[in-house]
Amino acid sequence: MPRYLIVGNGVAGVTAAQGIVAAARGSGNAKGSGTAEVHVYGSEPYPYYQRPRLWQYLAGEVAQKELYFRPFEWYASRGIHVHPDTRVIAVDPAGHRIQLADGTWEAYDKLLLATGGRSFVPPFEGVDLDGVHALRSLDDALAIKRLADQADNVAVIGGGLLGLETARALVAPGRRVSVIEIAPHLLPRQLDVTGAQVLQARLEAMGLTIYAGAATRAILGNTQASGVLLTSGRTVPAELVIVSTGIRSRIELAKEAGLEVKRGIVVDEHLRTSAPDIYAAGDAAEFRGRVYGIIPAAIEQARTVAGYMSGNGTIPYDGTVPSTTLKIVGIDLTCLGDSTADGDEHIILRYSDQASGVYKRLALHENAIIGAILMGDAADARWLQTLIDDQRDVSAYGSRLLDGGVDLKSLAQGTLP
Repeated sequence: MPRYLIVGNGVAGVTAAQGIVAAARGSGNAKGSGTAEVHVYGSEPYPYYQRPRLWQYLAGEVAQKELYFRPFEWYASRGIHVHPDTRVIAVDPAGHRIQLADGTWEAYDKLLLATGGRSFVPPFEGVDLDGVHALRSLDDALAIKRLADQADNVAVIGGGLLGLETARALVAPGRRVSVIEIAPHLLPRQLDVTGAQVLQARLEAMGLTIYAGAATRAILGNTQASGVLLTSGRTVPAELVIVSTGIRSRIELAKEAGLEVKRGIVVDEHLRTSAPDIYAAGDAAEFRGRVYGIIPAAIEQARTVAGYMSGNGTIPYDGTVPSTTLKIVGIDLTCLGDSTADGDEHIILRYSDQASGVYKRLALHENAIIGAILMGDAADARWLQTLIDDQRDVSAYGSRLLDGGVDLKSLAQGTLP
C-alpha cells in the first residue's frame, strides 16, 4: 500500500488528501482509503479551518467552531490520518522520509509540501511591541479579538483584500479603525483609480478612516503600541496595530532539503519539485515564476497533484486565472483575470455610479475580455469568468457589454442570436 505524506493542513493539503483517497478507492462516496495510506501533518492544533473567514470571526459573525470545515472524525472515517500540533522539521529526499519535532522519522512513497505561507511583516521600528499582530492563523485571530475588545484605536497597515476585510470587521461604536496604504489607492492589485475611489467612499461611510499614499515609518510605543508614525510626520493613534502587507511562501523545509526554491518551491506542470517523489502545492509552490497566493490556485493545484501523486493524473496544471471576491457589509467586489490591465494595446470599458457604489470595468485585448472589475453588482461574474477563460471574441458588442445591452449568459454559452 503506497504511503502518502502531506506537510500542511491548509486548503491545499486537505484537498490533495481527499483527492488521493478518492483516486485510491475509485469513488468519491465510499468511506475508507482502501489502497492508500494518507497522513496529513499540521503544526496547529485545529482541524482545517477557513482562513478567508477569520475576519468574520473577528466581526462576531461566526463562532470559532464554524470556521472548521470538518471535524477530525470526518477525515479519520475516510482513511485520512490527520496529525494536529505536529511540526515537521526536516525532509530527507534520499531516504524518502521526514522528521518530526519529537525526533521521529516517517517514511513516504510520495510527499506533498503544502506548507503554505507566512505573513510578511516589514522591518518597521516597533514591530515587536505588544499589540502588534498579523492575521494569518486562528491563533492570530484569537489574540486580535481579545485585544480589540480593549482598544479604542486600531490601525491596519495594508489596504489589500485581507487588510480591508480585517479593518471592517473591527469597526465598533467608540472605536476608531484606520487603514494605512502605501500605494496611491486601495486594492492596487485589483482596482484602478476610479474603482478605488468608489470603494473608499463606501468604506469611509461605514466608519473607516483611510490613509492612501501613506508610508509607515515606525510603530510607536515603549512596550505597548500607541500609534503608527507615517513618513509624512503624521501619527495615527492605535493601541492595536495589524500588519497586512502580504505573505511569503514557507520554503524553509524545501530549501534545507536541497530542493530548488526561488520565491516559492519550484514545481512543473505536474506539481513535481526538483526531488523525486516530492511535490508542492498552494501558497508554497512557484509555477512558471509565479506564486499565486489565492484559494482558487491552491485548490486547482491540489486536485492536479492528487492525480499525479496517485498515478491517475491526465491534465497538467497550466496556471490559474486570478479571481478574488471581497465582501464587506453592503459591498460586493469581484475582480477577474487581469483586472487592472491598461495601456494603448487594451480597450477599457467603464460604468460608474458612485452614489450607489456600483462600478464596472472591462479590459479587452485582441477582441477578448482579459479582466473585469465588478463592484456593487456581481450578477454577471460567472459569465464574465467564462468569457475570460474561453477568450471569446466580443468585438461586435462594444459598450453594450456593460450597459445591459448584451445577455452575457447567452454570449458565454454561445447561444446569443
